[in-house]
Amino acid sequence: MLIEILAAGSTAPQNAFGFWEAMQQGGVIAWSVLAILTIMSVSSFYILFSKLFEQNKVMKQGQAMRSTFWRAGSLKEGSAKLDKNSAYRQIVDDAIRADEDHAKLTDPVEAHDWVHGSIARSQDLINSKLAVGLPWLATVGATSPFIGLFGTVIGIYRALIKIGIAGQASIDAVAGPVGEALIMTALGLGVAVPAVLAYNWLQGRNKRIAEQLSAFSNDVLGYIASDGGVKPVGPAAAAAKPAAPAAKK
Repeated sequence: MLIEILAAGSTAPQNAFGFWEAMQQGGVIAWSVLAILTIMSVSSFYILFSKLFEQNKVMKQGQAMRSTFWRAGSLKEGSAKLDKNSAYRQIVDDAIRADEDHAKLTDPVEAHDWVHGSIARSQDLINSKLAVGLPWLATVGATSPFIGLFGTVIGIYRALIKIGIAGQASIDAVAGPVGEALIMTALGLGVAVPAVLAYNWLQGRNKRIAEQLSAFSNDVLGYIASDGGVKPVGPAAAAAKPAAPAAKK
């Protein structure tokens, strides 16, 4: 009795319809599709985390600017308080440089337009840097389902060929190719969905950063145009001003 039990355990049936078995039946095409989708997925997550780190860095720079910059007596003093690689310091330095270079111009260009153009160019460069990599996420989200669909079509085609050769649609003949086809579809969707979600999320965060940069640029331009007479009205600016003395009764 014991010998029969051990013999039955040693001859347990193997699963011939698993993931790796289906991929092996798919051959070069199945492995190629899997490799392409894997590269797309890994690169998408790399872009997601790298851009998230970059965005968080700019947001922290914005918090540091709001707490220290407008407390300074001048733009140069405020710029010195910001981090050397701060996006906000780049805007301020470009604005100061443009204001100083305006006197060197030989053509009659208004100082407001000249400084505004320089600030806008600096802001566009920052926004362009933040957007690097996002087109790849959009490409992955748009194309990976079709790459998976290509593997699906090949799998179904192989299943039809096996049915034609066998003369009947037995489960043994079509289980492998059909399983491979379904796997390719699932992989394509599994790569596309995170890429699309990451793209929309990062785009929304970039939009908020761009709005903050635009507001700061407008404040810097107003400060320069008014020769320091106009400062932004907000919590940071209010904190920088001394409290008004209470009225005597």
